[in-house]
Amino acid sequence: MAELAAISERKKRRVNWLRQLYQWHWISSGICLIGMVLFALTGLTLNHAGQIEARPVTVGRDATLPPNLVAGLKSKPPVSKEAVPQDVRDWVSSTLGISVTGRDTEWSAGEIYVALPRPGGDAWLTIDRNDGSVRYESTDRGWIAYLNDLHKGRHTGQAWSWFIDIFAVACFVFSATGLLLLQLHAPKRPSTWPVVSLGLVIPVLLLILLVHH
Repeated sequence: MAELAAISERKKRRVNWLRQLYQWHWISSGICLIGMVLFALTGLTLNHAGQIEARPVTVGRDATLPPNLVAGLKSKPPVSKEAVPQDVRDWVSSTLGISVTGRDTEWSAGEIYVALPRPGGDAWLTIDRNDGSVRYESTDRGWIAYLNDLHKGRHTGQAWSWFIDIFAVACFVFSATGLLLLQLHAPKRPSTWPVVSLGLVIPVLLLILLVHH
């Protein structure tokens, strides 16, 4: 009886362990699903970037700062990397609909340059410190470029960086639990480990034989 009880207890622990693995596996797969589709598709578009024709669209806008704001800019040091003054930021936002808060800024004796890169495009804004003329230019490289930049985390900000980190952890959990499930079912499926090993052997052979060093 004691032996039967021990066997029953081991089976119960195995069932609980399997249930836990399956739960972590499907939860992590659900979290990863959309991200994996996105990264798989953009992996293809990045790999064939030279064959995908892009037609950038550039838009420019001009304006002029009020004299009182220009006077404030003239009083600033000639060379700096400090942020655009708040009153000028407010004017740019209300006049051009552009936020320059938290952006990289370079001051010279003649102008202020603000870099405004973003996924799938680029933009910049200059302010002439002498006459107050403002020039904004934006280039849009299209949706494929936008998705490619999301894949690379290029100019996407802190929130997207956190998403990539969380997505990477979820992918690791998904893969690790999948590997454990394969191990549990492998005795009944002889082809399991040969198939899994192909995932390592194929890229290693490609690196050794076909990738130029």
